[in-house]
Amino acid sequence: MRSLIIYNPTAGPRDVWQELKQVRKALTGLGWSVEIEATHRAGDATVLARQAAQVGMDVVWIAGGDGTLSEGVNGLVGTQTALGVLPVGTGNVWARQLHLPVYTLTHPFRLREAAIAQAHGQVRTVDVGRLNDRHFLLWAGIGFDAQITSEMEPRPKPVKRLGVLPYIIAGLTLARDFSGVRTHLVLDGRALRGRALMVVVSNVQMYSIFQLTPQAKMDDGLLDVFLFRGLRGFWYMLRMAGQLFAGRHLGNPRIVQRRACQVTIWTEEPMAVQADGDPMGITPVSVRVVPRSLRVLVPPQAPPTLFSSEEM
Repeated sequence: MRSLIIYNPTAGPRDVWQELKQVRKALTGLGWSVEIEATHRAGDATVLARQAAQVGMDVVWIAGGDGTLSEGVNGLVGTQTALGVLPVGTGNVWARQLHLPVYTLTHPFRLREAAIAQAHGQVRTVDVGRLNDRHFLLWAGIGFDAQITSEMEPRPKPVKRLGVLPYIIAGLTLARDFSGVRTHLVLDGRALRGRALMVVVSNVQMYSIFQLTPQAKMDDGLLDVFLFRGLRGFWYMLRMAGQLFAGRHLGNPRIVQRRACQVTIWTEEPMAVQADGDPMGITPVSVRVVPRSLRVLVPPQAPPTLFSSEEM
């Protein structure tokens, strides 16, 4: 197996260069050929991943956060090169979704373990989303969450060492004054409207630290769309967050869930947009699914409920 590790040294709370050398040693022991290249600026991971696919690499490992992973996806969609993850970010949602080991203060050195798990797993083909001209692996968000992202990113390394705490503080601060906006959606030709605090178009089950869509499948050719209705109110936002934590949000009449292949969203006032945790401008936007267009490494411990098809 020929592979390339693409390392974003600005991702996450710590430098993992020496740990990546241990990953290379472990994979070499399994018969893999492994190169390592670092990124220097935004977009480098897309370029390096695309070049790796063009020369026939079997796997591209992304050593970074979910934003770097998303860049790698944009270089690999539609190719035969599979995506692997070495989670060194602060959120690591994709890695958590696959039940891979991630960094904690008590267990900091887990990249080797994550690499070996994927090396002993299988390659699956999954959907990706496309927001305007950018692919995303996890989700796109419009409104409240995207406004937080636009104010927070990019974060300096010292802030990343604080984990999700700065995001929580920013969210609590924004919730005091954030107002819902009249929002219009067209989902596969069907209209949906309401005053929205946030819209999420998801390709996976998790959203940040929440289990947003327990029944979502990553290979069914559909995206899950959530319209969070509301006008404003700090306490309303706290109650909604509590319901998400408890998994009771699907029973909230102010949260509308739909499934669709294509979604167009526009708002009567501009709202911020994000994809996989990176700011992506403002509304209006067009989102669609690109079915089974990305090959990914899936470890044995990944939940089978993530997939609708049998093992490939």
